[in-house]
Amino acid sequence: TTPIEETMEALNDLVRSGKVRYIGASSGPAWQFQKANAIAEKNGWAKFVSMQNLYNLIYREEDRETNPYCLDSGIATIPYSPLAKGILAGKNRNTKREQTDPVRDLVFAKEGNNDDAIVNRVVEVAEKHKRSPAQIALAWMLTKPHITSPIVGFSSEAQIHDTIKSLEVELTQEDIDYLEELYIPHKVVNFFPAVKK
Repeated sequence: TTPIEETMEALNDLVRSGKVRYIGASSGPAWQFQKANAIAEKNGWAKFVSMQNLYNLIYREEDRETNPYCLDSGIATIPYSPLAKGILAGKNRNTKREQTDPVRDLVFAKEGNNDDAIVNRVVEVAEKHKRSPAQIALAWMLTKPHITSPIVGFSSEAQIHDTIKSLEVELTQEDIDYLEELYIPHKVVNFFPAVKK
C-alpha cells in the first residue's frame, strides 16, 4: 500500500498547483483520517476539509469517533445513503431489491438490530407531522451539528421536491429521542478491508 505521507504530499501538490481547491476523504476509519490530517498539519500541507461516510438513522456508527472528531476539528461531514438505500423512505421493505442487493445486505442485515422498528417509528413521526418518512429521516439528519449536506439519490422529479420539503420540517426533541432510542450498534462497515494499521 502507498504510505499515507506520500498520498498527503501528492494531494497537497494538487492543491498548491491550483488543480483542486480542497481535499476530502470518504469511507475510512477515524484513526486513519485523523492520522492523515496530523501528517498534513505537521508538514504544512493541505488537510482534509470534509469526510463522506455512511450515516443515517439505522447506521450511526460514525457517531463513535468520526463525527465527534469532525465536529471538534471543523471538518464538514457529507453523509451518503441518508435514506439507507430507500429503507427509511418507508418503502422497499420485503421487495426483490431488499432480498437481492448485496451492499444492502452487507450494511443493513436484518439480524440483531432494530432497523424495522426504527423505520416504523419514522413512519409514525411522519404521520404525526403529515410528512413523508423520507422527509422525517432527512429532517432528523439535519438536526445534527456535524452534518453539512447529505448526499441523496433520486429516481424521479417528485423525489427531489419531497427531499427539499424536509428543510421545512421541525422535529421536537421528543421526536428526535423517539427516533433514536431503539438504535442498536451495528458491525462497523469497512468498504476497504485491505486498509491496515
